[in-house]
Amino acid sequence: MTSQNAAVTPAELLAGIRQARLVGIVRGNDGGAAAKAALAAMEEGFQYVEIALTTPNALEAIREVRAAAPAGCLVGAGTVLSQADVEHVTAAGGQFIVTPSLAPSISEAANAGIPVLAGALTPSEAYEAMERGATAIKLFPASIGGPGYLKAVRDPFPDIPFIAVGGVGLDEAAGYWEAGAIAVGLGGPLFGTAASGGDLSDMRDRARRFLGLAAEFAARTGTPS
Repeated sequence: MTSQNAAVTPAELLAGIRQARLVGIVRGNDGGAAAKAALAAMEEGFQYVEIALTTPNALEAIREVRAAAPAGCLVGAGTVLSQADVEHVTAAGGQFIVTPSLAPSISEAANAGIPVLAGALTPSEAYEAMERGATAIKLFPASIGGPGYLKAVRDPFPDIPFIAVGGVGLDEAAGYWEAGAIAVGLGGPLFGTAASGGDLSDMRDRARRFLGLAAEFAARTGTPS
């Protein structure tokens, strides 16, 4: 494995996610539908989408999305836990990895120059993940404490970039941004059942609404988008 497999450096991914404020999370029971959902979100304007390895045929879905993704869009893999997972994802063309926990995959990917959004909930876990080479922390599940908890965790670690994931919908996203999250990760509230063969038109509508919300927040706060 080399950093060339990722096609993006950790610094580049971090800068891009800071600007986009949104990461799509595809998890379903049909790899073909997952690929279609990911590509539809990208067509609407989502630049960063991960496909969870718990989705059947996820690696093939990643290959399909990588081959057809619009310019500037990146596909990653979620629920990446082991060294073997990292190897399989990079072989499939995955450009970044996401973990749900302090998994061995964090240091494995970081050592290879592959960007890692590492799952953590507590301050100790967040610190440990960054020590292992994480690019950013996926605060998960964020809904357990909401924006107030994110702010409390950030207070001693103002330089750690946090992405709020888990139970974040249209009504919650701005609260996490205001609490200091560089982005929010959107699974069910964005994709619904699209990754299992559900309606894509409704998902596209939700994608446009999230993108509009991010643009409104950028305009209101005077920050780039």
